[in-house]
Parts: sequence; C-alpha cells; structure tokens
Amino acid sequence: MKPGIHPAYGPVVFRDKAAGSAFLTRSTATSDKTVEWEDGNTYPVVDVEISSVSHPFYTGTARVLDTAGRVERFERRYGRRGAN
Repeated sequence: MKPGIHPAYGPVVFRDKAAGSAFLTRSTATSDKTVEWEDGNTYPVVDVEISSVSHPFYTGTARVLDTAGRVERFERRYGRRGAN
C-alpha cells in the first residue's frame, strides 16, 4: 500500500443506542469519545442508531409483504403484460 494516503485502521467500539449493546471491532471510523472495554483498555466509541442486534431483519421481527396479492391486483387493474 502507498504510505501516507490511507486512514488509520484500529480497534473501535460500536455501541447500538437502540439495543444498548456494544461490540469491539477494527475500523477506520474515529471518535472523540472513549469507553473502557471489558479487557481494561480504552477504545474510541462510535454510537450507531441500529445494528444487527436491533435490526428487524436480523432479529426476526421483519414484516413480510404480500407481493403476490399486489401483482394480482395490478394485473386485474391494468391487464396482463403481453396479453394483446
């Protein structure tokens, strides 16, 4: 890699504000706020609105839309495609 053009890559704690959970990973994201982690070290912390812990898709609370009903309603209203 070319020196001097890449951002610093290091350990960062991401804290999910919706679920109240946090996880330590490596990232180029930075923050002025810090938090003391379970291992006793201090890391920069980035607050996020949603993560895999609170996202409806990953938690299994996502709603399934009735797409077949929508297609049938569209075909009734405007006719089938290619049916001349």
